Amino acid sequence: MDREREIIIKRRAARASKIRTISRLIPVFRHIRPAAYLVMNYLENQMRKNSARGLEKGNKPPGVVRDRMETGVAIMRSIGRAIIEDRLSPQTIQKLLNVLIADAIIQEGDHKARAAFEDKYGSRPTGFILVSPTKKCNLFCIGCYADSDRTEIKLSYPVLERIFSEARDMWGSRFFVFSGGEPLLYEDQGKGILDLVEKFHDCFFLMYTNGTLIDQNVARRMAQAGNIMPAISVEGLRETTEKRRGRGVFDRILQAMDNLRKEKVFYGISLTVTKDNAYEVFSDEVIDYYFNQLKVNFAWAFQYMPIGRAFTLDLLPSPEQRLWMFQRAWQLVYEKHIFLIDFWNSGPASHGCLAAGRSGGYMVVNWDGTVTPCVFVPYSPVNINEIYSRGGNLNDVWANPFFADLRKWQKDYGYGKHHRNEGPVKNWIMPCPMRDHFRDMYELLKKHQPKPIDENAAEALNDPEYYKGLVNYNDRVAALLDQVWKDKYI
Repeated sequence: MDREREIIIKRRAARASKIRTISRLIPVFRHIRPAAYLVMNYLENQMRKNSARGLEKGNKPPGVVRDRMETGVAIMRSIGRAIIEDRLSPQTIQKLLNVLIADAIIQEGDHKARAAFEDKYGSRPTGFILVSPTKKCNLFCIGCYADSDRTEIKLSYPVLERIFSEARDMWGSRFFVFSGGEPLLYEDQGKGILDLVEKFHDCFFLMYTNGTLIDQNVARRMAQAGNIMPAISVEGLRETTEKRRGRGVFDRILQAMDNLRKEKVFYGISLTVTKDNAYEVFSDEVIDYYFNQLKVNFAWAFQYMPIGRAFTLDLLPSPEQRLWMFQRAWQLVYEKHIFLIDFWNSGPASHGCLAAGRSGGYMVVNWDGTVTPCVFVPYSPVNINEIYSRGGNLNDVWANPFFADLRKWQKDYGYGKHHRNEGPVKNWIMPCPMRDHFRDMYELLKKHQPKPIDENAAEALNDPEYYKGLVNYNDRVAALLDQVWKDKYI
């Protein structure tokens, strides 16, 4: 192990140790608000000191360092508020602090496993795996990116267990994501998603869900496990949500949230942003309703991607809307300290695109075993079931040439580049090779010819108007946001 890596590991271990100490003291001072706020202020000051050191080093653009720090502060404050207001079960508090914050975020997983991978492959492993265990869903939402339906297509439970075991043991991962279909509909060999959550108690799970299946028993089981945070899908308020998801769904969502609050689960929302609801989802009314009235703890925003069911370029937020959302999202993070992640506007904080198994990033395993670089890149060069049948493992998936070329694209765009010594990083407000740089993605798709995962993906790839329209959109967005990147970040 080289000296620099050893120093980094020791520093992270020391920070994680402080979090573990705080977690042990929670039962003592959680109801003593002055003491609780004192601890929060101490942690925030430490984060700001670390950020100041990062600015001095000059490894990353100054604005990127600031965004990353403010995102961390928002996460810390969101968890702190929930603890102080007695909104979390004891097990949830311990898992949030010890597993999510200390293990997954600060230490970035098991450093020994990550070091062994880096020594073998010359690169750090991906941060986590997103698994869509089933395509089945009890709703039929307009424009569903996964085109989910009632189809009984799913991964076997032994394959799911193996995926998580390998990611944990070979990559050191301590954080995983479930998507869908509807994850809570998954069942195989008498077991479901929560059985996996309970089995992998040393890991933390984020689950995207429509929320309609979260009854009191499901919520109680989540609270007892403590290591899962559900993100319930909404499009804004009642009318906008039901326009996409169906009549009566919003009341079922509210009931699910009530169940989660009663059982003291750390839960949030997932927002799909189109040109039709762009100004609504980040409005004061929506933010106040969910964060202050319904007490959600976080929000993940996904700008519409023209893939999946009845895909269309017409729903893409306009360049002007993207600029407004960028400004508004960071205002909510900086000023209100809301735990809000937007997969495009938060690009600077994540150091760009997370796809294709990048260090700190992820890959996707779908219900039929196809593996894609991202949930929004529906093209697969490899199938996990076939890899396992040949005696391979997740490392063989990670090493696929299509994924490797995407990781090279990320590096060429700026990931891992020393800002001060190696020149400016390209615009991370436009981080996505699929939606923001389709010329580049199209060339990679032609070169490697990964299989479309459904007919929608095949249709988009073969449609010259789709290519023309998306490239034109890329150019219009760049004309507006490139200068913002230079002014705010460089």
